[in-house]
Amino acid sequence: MADNQYTFENKEFKDTYRHTTSHILAQAVKRLYPDVKLAIGPAIDDGFYYDFDAEKPITPEMLEALEAEMKKICKEKLPLERFELPREEAIKLMQEKDEPYKVELIQDLPEDAVISFYKQGEFTDLCAGPHLDNTSRVKANAFKLTSCTGAYWRGDSSRKMLQRVYGTCFQKKEELEAYLQRIEEAKKRDHRKLGKELGLFALMEEGPGFPFFLPKGMTLRNTLLEYWREVHKRYGYVEISTPIILNQDLWHRSGHWDHYKDNMYTTLIDEEPFAVKPMNCPGGMLVYKLEPHSYKELPIRAAELGLVHRHELSGALHGLFRVRCFTQDDSHIFMTRDQMKDEIQNVVKLFDEVYSKFGLQYKIELSTMPEDHIGELADWEFAQDTLKNAITDMGKEYELNEGDGAFYGPKLDFHLQDSIGRTWQCGTIQLDFQMPERFELEYIGADGEKHRPVMIHRVVLGSIERFIGVITEHFAGAFPFWLAPVQLKVMPITDRSREYAEKIAAELDAKGFRVETDVRNEKIGYKIREAQVQKIPYMIVVGDKEAEAGTIAVRTREGGDQGTMTLDEFVAKITEQRDTRAL
Repeated sequence: MADNQYTFENKEFKDTYRHTTSHILAQAVKRLYPDVKLAIGPAIDDGFYYDFDAEKPITPEMLEALEAEMKKICKEKLPLERFELPREEAIKLMQEKDEPYKVELIQDLPEDAVISFYKQGEFTDLCAGPHLDNTSRVKANAFKLTSCTGAYWRGDSSRKMLQRVYGTCFQKKEELEAYLQRIEEAKKRDHRKLGKELGLFALMEEGPGFPFFLPKGMTLRNTLLEYWREVHKRYGYVEISTPIILNQDLWHRSGHWDHYKDNMYTTLIDEEPFAVKPMNCPGGMLVYKLEPHSYKELPIRAAELGLVHRHELSGALHGLFRVRCFTQDDSHIFMTRDQMKDEIQNVVKLFDEVYSKFGLQYKIELSTMPEDHIGELADWEFAQDTLKNAITDMGKEYELNEGDGAFYGPKLDFHLQDSIGRTWQCGTIQLDFQMPERFELEYIGADGEKHRPVMIHRVVLGSIERFIGVITEHFAGAFPFWLAPVQLKVMPITDRSREYAEKIAAELDAKGFRVETDVRNEKIGYKIREAQVQKIPYMIVVGDKEAEAGTIAVRTREGGDQGTMTLDEFVAKITEQRDTRAL
């Protein structure tokens, strides 16, 4: 047996532990509120939840009472006993217990399904398991109920809204405390809060899911895209732009209509059906088809900062992380089969360069052929093997995610880890044999014959909006100097030094730095504190002494007073930080 078999390093054990805790929660609910109906209660990445149909809302005060009851159940050392019943007896049992959601779940199971239950004391739940052997295995001092929200039964907005209680649990009290501290830190870093405080973006009722970028947010965005363009030029990409609205026939041809129509916005133009693009790929196909191509031109790397729209349920919208309108930094690479491995590795090198610029580490996940796919099995297997070999030959590891590829091809997803340990899926590399086939893309080979190119779909930042949300939380709004919307603030101590402050600011502005002055009639300590709250990297303080000597007093948001220096000395320092894009 492996040493970590019964630790959270073993995902199967962790899920079993957390699923058992969800049953303890459900038992506590039924003890305190017997009329509540049970729905489902799985383990999830950060803990567990259970959905309930309750007459009265579940409040934070109720969560405290439920936690206390859960601790009692843990101390009772109740064994979890599995038993099976034939379908009719299983339905009868749940009807006797007045659990209509469980009855529905049983009725939806296949005729030959094994219908199993788990019993702990007076509590019985429909469940496939597995579970821990008794309730005392869950540490009573290492779990916490964290929140309660609404959730539609079976995720269907036409069904009843249930109450979902979330919780988390660990094997040690110290692990729980560390997790709760991370949650508190995450709240401080919430990009929605920081976006408002720093004047980056706004979310308004007039456009749910359609973010408004404010002047400082646009500065941040444009600086980010300036770097993006510079990197892509060095890696041999050309930039294109394709229309936001294209006729519906195109989306049928690409296959998106069959797989994605419920998420697409549509309109009529001259009585002909059109769709607002949910992705950039079909437009990229049309650009490639505009002229004939030779194998000597390949690979062609075409990049696009394309604005796309996807309909998301209002309940799923979340700041910049889940929106209905966003810009994808798409690229489509057209190549021969022989070029596939080199091109994949070239993309990974670009990813390495970009992510390191933000101090982001990553893990790679390989997603293979889904059930809902198009194309031949042989092409899928070749594509999957090529992705595996390309990254393993670079000395990189990957985790397998069976059956979660795009409908047209397998993919590598890059999960970025931020400064407090959370992961975000941003970059992706998708191999595609199907779209070139559907659009009849061709190139003339060395043999003078027509051949079908292979295609890579890839994004590095993913959604520009979402990536800005990620780095806002990663840096807690304290962006590195090169990226900060306002890099410098010049503050005179008195009105007498105002003219000198404005002269310093003008010289910095002329050298291409983003600078503001604070000439308000406020105490200098107040101005400094406010600049720190605004997370401005450098503060320049000038008074009579500095004006007379032709110097500046420099402060940083983290390090405080940096002493007095000449403007030339300071400019040399910050120029290097800007030009190297140092963290």
